[in-house]
Amino acid sequence: MDFSLSQPQAALQDSVRRYCRESYDLQGRQQNLRSAVGFSARHWAAFADLGWLGATLPEDAGGFGGSVVEAAIIFEEFGRALVLEPYLPSAILAAHALYHAAGARESRALLQPMIEGRRLLSLAHSERHHSAGAGMVATTARKTPAGQFVLNGKKTFALGGNRAHQFVVAARTSGQPQDPHGVSLFLVDHSTSGLSRRCYRALDGGGVADLLLDEVEVAPECLIGREGNAFEALERAITFATVSVCAEAVGCMDQVIATTVDYLKTRRAYGTTLSTYQALQHQLADMLVELEMSRSMLYHVFAAFARDEGPERQRAASSAKALIGRSGRLVAARGIQLHGALGMVDDYIIGQQFKRLTVIEALFGNSDFHLNRRFRQ
Repeated sequence: MDFSLSQPQAALQDSVRRYCRESYDLQGRQQNLRSAVGFSARHWAAFADLGWLGATLPEDAGGFGGSVVEAAIIFEEFGRALVLEPYLPSAILAAHALYHAAGARESRALLQPMIEGRRLLSLAHSERHHSAGAGMVATTARKTPAGQFVLNGKKTFALGGNRAHQFVVAARTSGQPQDPHGVSLFLVDHSTSGLSRRCYRALDGGGVADLLLDEVEVAPECLIGREGNAFEALERAITFATVSVCAEAVGCMDQVIATTVDYLKTRRAYGTTLSTYQALQHQLADMLVELEMSRSMLYHVFAAFARDEGPERQRAASSAKALIGRSGRLVAARGIQLHGALGMVDDYIIGQQFKRLTVIEALFGNSDFHLNRRFRQ
């Protein structure tokens, strides 16, 4: 398989890289992170103007027809810059779940406001523990004689849920928890009566929310796609998002190594720079090996996505997440260690990279979860 980028892909990579280099300095990032919103509305509008919000969505849904490769290109650069904007929850997780559940005709109108940057979406699926599979849904959706749906249940760790305008809520219209059949998706406005959210920040400062749905009544048209048929759509969206954060981790690891090399070349001890010490060079070499193994696993995923539409994609994504999650934590921890006391300063970039890689390792199931799932398949 040829892994060289096509001309449009190379142009996309150059566009994202240049924007992040010119617009994402550490001081500005920290100011946006500490703001009430937690990210920059100006950056989000720029993402929409540049076409990135629809880059990975099919053309028949109003997107630009990108694949997992385009997603990886974007997220690798986002990982280098530690981008704060809720691209993952809105343009990947919620958007792909909505598209696969509804199909092109219905999803186009629903996704257009998000692609244009006018609306933020969040997928509210997780319950009790955010690494549970797509079928682990206990929230119920009861159909009334009038055709309305009444939702009851709790959702945890909805990424981007603190600022979302609409939630794509997974609820069970039939069956038991862990049953792949009977799961439906509903588009619920954040101001709907009976919906309350507890907003907080994850370890890396990203906004998330827990939702309480208490007799939340929604119209029949809020049902996305066919009733009880959303399991596959959720699986596909979560798998796509898993590969996306793997690519983000690769970009972040690359930047951790670059930051650490620059530090060791300037920090002096006993009359020479730290970069001349062989023991530290060996640690850097180990970090580089982990990075290259992680990048190779991404290529393995690309090959699986090119060959197969089903189980092979999930197996490849789990293999990548198991290895890249572990490698990301190792590289980040080594970076902190090699920086010494400076690595413990909260406002220094290496600490922010460590936090993001720690969160990525836990998202959509940690390394142990995916390793176990891979060997069960």
